[in-house]
Amino acid sequence: MDDAYAIQAEWVRMKCAAGDTIIGWKIGLTSRAMQSALGIDIPDSGVLLGSMTFPNGGIVPAGRFIQPRIEAEIAFVMKHDVPADATPAEIAEATDYIAPALEILDTRITRADPETGRMRTVFDTISDNAANGGIVLGAPVHDFRPEDLPWIGAILSRDDQIEETGLGAGVLGDPLLSMSWLAQRLGVYGQGIRKGQIVLSGSFIRPVEAPPGSKILGDFGPFGRVEIAFG
Repeated sequence: MDDAYAIQAEWVRMKCAAGDTIIGWKIGLTSRAMQSALGIDIPDSGVLLGSMTFPNGGIVPAGRFIQPRIEAEIAFVMKHDVPADATPAEIAEATDYIAPALEILDTRITRADPETGRMRTVFDTISDNAANGGIVLGAPVHDFRPEDLPWIGAILSRDDQIEETGLGAGVLGDPLLSMSWLAQRLGVYGQGIRKGQIVLSGSFIRPVEAPPGSKILGDFGPFGRVEIAFG
């Protein structure tokens, strides 16, 4: 796993050397839904870059991704740095606001080896920046109660057809526990969640395919809507 995160870090270094910027983190494989979908049983994390952002209601240019899929998540935007040993309550206090979010997954590795049939492992996924491709944020929600986070729900539709539904509780029981896991993991590698950064706390639905021409809508009810289309 150390090797996998080292590969990820080198990939990020190369991206930043070419002019990209780090804007936050993503947490993956935190829900039973996602772990079952990929046959992986532990969380992982990746880095969000400035080039990965797409506006709410925007269009992803044709050919931008290889085989994109969509997840619904709660995003946290931080007003303070988060220490590695921060409790869920301290992380909530360090949060500026939350927002409904869509994560665009894309992988640069095959899901199964074409010759042996071997499925990719968590080490492959980590090396591939936790399969992160893009992020779409909805409107900020400043007025939230930490105890409500497990009950925030989302309905994900593709072309007006409901594909997946879920609750924040699908993420380790509480998205703040996922955030705490990330803070601890980053601390091991001398990193951390910093002021102003965005953190995708983990998907509570299975990934939905997003072929060319599709329109994706995440309806989080009173917490807002977020959508993206694919050219």
